[in-house]
Order: sequence, then structure tokens, then C-alpha cells
Amino acid sequence: MFTLGIEIDEALLAHQVSWFAPARQPFLVSMDQAEAIGVEQLAGELPAEVRDTFEIYQVPVGFVCILLGEEEFNGLSRTTRSKLIRGQIHLERGLTPTVRSSPHDIRSEATQQGDGHRFVWWQSLLKGHEEPVLDAYLRDGRRPSRHSEVPERLWEAAQAVLPQARSLAGTFPLLSGPNCFATVMAAAGVPGAAEVWMLQQPFEDWLQEFTVPGGADEVPGTVLVWRSPEGLVQHAAITIGGGYALHKPSQGWMSPRKVLTVPEVIASSRQPGRRLARYRLSTR
Repeated sequence: MFTLGIEIDEALLAHQVSWFAPARQPFLVSMDQAEAIGVEQLAGELPAEVRDTFEIYQVPVGFVCILLGEEEFNGLSRTTRSKLIRGQIHLERGLTPTVRSSPHDIRSEATQQGDGHRFVWWQSLLKGHEEPVLDAYLRDGRRPSRHSEVPERLWEAAQAVLPQARSLAGTFPLLSGPNCFATVMAAAGVPGAAEVWMLQQPFEDWLQEFTVPGGADEVPGTVLVWRSPEGLVQHAAITIGGGYALHKPSQGWMSPRKVLTVPEVIASSRQPGRRLARYRLSTR
């Protein structure tokens, strides 16, 4: 499967399907709803991949998170299912798709889940539609990676300062967690950085030890760093030369390590209050 200009092999696609449509899915409900549904145990800490799929980073005050399997869900009355699904929209839980957005041949079944407007992607419903549905999900709101546009001479010139940039460019992570800081450090050759959730302080320590202020967008090894008004590092990317840069927009499994032009990276990383600073890799 190809999406965003990136190849996804069968093994990774199988994992992505399981994260996109887990066997037991999280729902945000009031305590009264949980009792009415008959939930005996609330969800504990969600796996990182499920948390990122459904964008449940904190449970709203007055609500709880429950887990339901397809059989449990189907065992509820249609009225209860409708209220449950509609509630996820109001609570801004991610991945609550419209029936209209689904493939034509499953719309009748999706319509029966609730009020006919929204539905839940269970694996049984997704079966046979994995590639087009995942492709649409992964492309939504995301720019394609330009790694295939980068001339060979630029990759060769970047190799000395960014030994792992080329192998990272145009890849999806194998799990949730790896973030922008990890991608920058890994591209610069930090062992083991590519697959971890790199926190702010280790990244700051690395900047202090291996970079100096300055740098140019046209050369490889310029670290672009966005900071909050308080000076806390919020996001980072690294140039690979020729006006291109490598970055990973988020820690989610659906967020690839991709190459964009430097203006595109700057535009996609712009948020109110953030300030952009540049550092260059140093051998000091």
C-alpha cells in the first residue's frame, strides 16, 4: 500500500488496522451512562496507539472512559447505541466517522449501528476495505512526503552530518511514541532515538551539546526549533539541504517521518505564540 508517497508493507498495515479499529474501543460516557450500559470496570490507561487514534488525552470532568467490544456494543439497544455514538462527537473523541464517508457497500450496515449518521469502525465492518479506508484516514489533513523528490546529490551531501536522515525519510513509525525530537536526533545519528518518545529536557541537553545558534535553510544540519512564549521547546525539524527538511508532526502512529520544503514545514508548524529559532550541528 502507498499513501502520502510512502510505502506501507503488509505487516505494518496489519498493525495499523488493529490500532485504527481495535477489538475493544474506548467511549467517553457519564457515570450514569456507564451504569445503564452495565459496565463493571472502567478503562485504565489506554495503549498509546489507541489513545492517539481516538485522541483521548484526558477524560473530561464528569465523564469516564469505558471499553466495549463489538458484541457488547451490538447487544445494546439502538437508542442506547445512537446516544453513545452522538456523545463521542460532543466530547470531541476522535474517529467518529459519518456513514456518508464510508464505502457504498457497507453503508446499509453502518446505518443500522445508531442514528444513521455516525458509526463505529469495527474490524468486521472494515474487512475487505482496509487499504482504501486507512489511506483516506492517513491522508486526511496531511501533506505527502517529498522524499522521492530529493536529488541523489543532496542525500549524498547530507550523509556526513545526517547519517540516518535518508533511512528515516518517508517511513511510518512501528508504534506511537516517536516524536519530532526523536526524529531530529535520530537523523543526526543518535543511537536508538528513532523509536522513543523523546522528552523536552533530553532534547534540550542534546541541543546544548551538539549545536550552536545559527544555520541556513539551504544546507543540511540546521535544526529548526519552535518555542513557546515561556521558552519551552514545542517542535523541531532538521534541514537536509536544498531547501528541504525532515520532520515528524506528532508522536502518533499515523504521523510519518516526512520530507517537506522548509517553507511547508514552517507553515505546518506555525501556532500562535510560537517562536522559531535555528541551530546548526557542530563538531565542538
